[in-house]
Amino acid sequence: MKERSDSTSTPSTNPESIPELANGKAEIDEESSLSLARSESPESIEIKRTSIVKKKTSPNKISFSQSQLIVITVLLMGLGLWFRLPWLGITGAVTALLLSLGVVFTSVKGWIAKFLTIQERRTILAFLGFVAAIAGLCNYLGIYRNIGGWLTQFKYDEFGSWADWIGALGQILIAILAVYVAWAQYVISKDLTIQQNRITQQQTIDTYFQGISDLTLNDEGLLEDWPQERAIAEGRTASILSSIDENGKAKVIRFLSQSRLLTPLKRDNRLGRPILDGSGGYSEDRPYGTRVVDLGVMLAGAYLVSQDLRWTDLSDANMVRANLSYCDLVKANLARTVLYEANLAGADMKGTLLFYGSIETATPRSITIQPDYVTGKHTGVVVEKANFSGVKRLSEEQRFYICSWCGEKSRSTVPGGCEGIPNRLGR
Repeated sequence: MKERSDSTSTPSTNPESIPELANGKAEIDEESSLSLARSESPESIEIKRTSIVKKKTSPNKISFSQSQLIVITVLLMGLGLWFRLPWLGITGAVTALLLSLGVVFTSVKGWIAKFLTIQERRTILAFLGFVAAIAGLCNYLGIYRNIGGWLTQFKYDEFGSWADWIGALGQILIAILAVYVAWAQYVISKDLTIQQNRITQQQTIDTYFQGISDLTLNDEGLLEDWPQERAIAEGRTASILSSIDENGKAKVIRFLSQSRLLTPLKRDNRLGRPILDGSGGYSEDRPYGTRVVDLGVMLAGAYLVSQDLRWTDLSDANMVRANLSYCDLVKANLARTVLYEANLAGADMKGTLLFYGSIETATPRSITIQPDYVTGKHTGVVVEKANFSGVKRLSEEQRFYICSWCGEKSRSTVPGGCEGIPNRLGR
């Protein structure tokens, strides 16, 4: 057992057996290295012995990198050119070319593998093959010969006039490009101006909303609209409606309508304040009520195409020649509204209130006669010469009233026709 342990134990190296080198480093000699590898296989021992013998016997060799070799060959080529030694210059140039091509090819191959997929490589290769095939077919079809023959017969003394024409064409193209650039700048500037105008308009509308709220509400939150306050509110409304676009007009109308500022409210005859209806709102009084804001002729000739005017109160407004085409007028109140020569083509009029009372007794608004909201006399909308082409969801009652009071010119535009309905307008 002792002998086995001695034979398998790792031999220790004796410091005295390690010779000192000139630079202060120690090197294990061949005998000590072989004694350390007794437990290894004979093949590995032989390989290590051979390497050690080569290290001792082979002298130190000088190795150059590929970049250094390229620099050396370029220098040799330069020396050949300087001393007029063609053999040296050609040899250096060819060697530098081969070494450089190896480096460049490796780099290009790595770049292609990194940035181009297999499909992209195939596409590029197919494109190159396509170009090469077209070039070869042109050669075999004689296209190159025809071009060469045309060039030999070409009169080069006329090339000056051709150059003048080409120069003139170039100037025309430059002028067209300048016009295009100017037009693009104009479009961009116009878009920016429109966007800025929208922002400014919205700020103006918000200021108007706040101003009207301050006029009509007191510190206790009650609605106050004394004659002077109503006059100021109507003045502000008329001013803003004349300075904003159709989208802004629709916003103002919706605000005033939903705030009950366009509805005639029942008032205390002494204090002038609106009277509550007992259900959390204000009592409506169509015959004798007072509106906070009376639109009057503010919307005459207004352009309100494709606007949302649902549930708005436009009663008693003078909207002569207004453009309400494609508007959403669902549940809107148009009683006693003047729509003379107005355009309602494509508007949605589902549930739109055109008159009060009964269809048999309802008549359009009159300037001199007071309306009767029970029978409907003089409570209807004025629709003479209005355009109703393509009006959507028009009820039979609405169609009967429009055909009765729109006149001969407008009866042909009413969806469903006016056959069998008398023309009560008489003209």
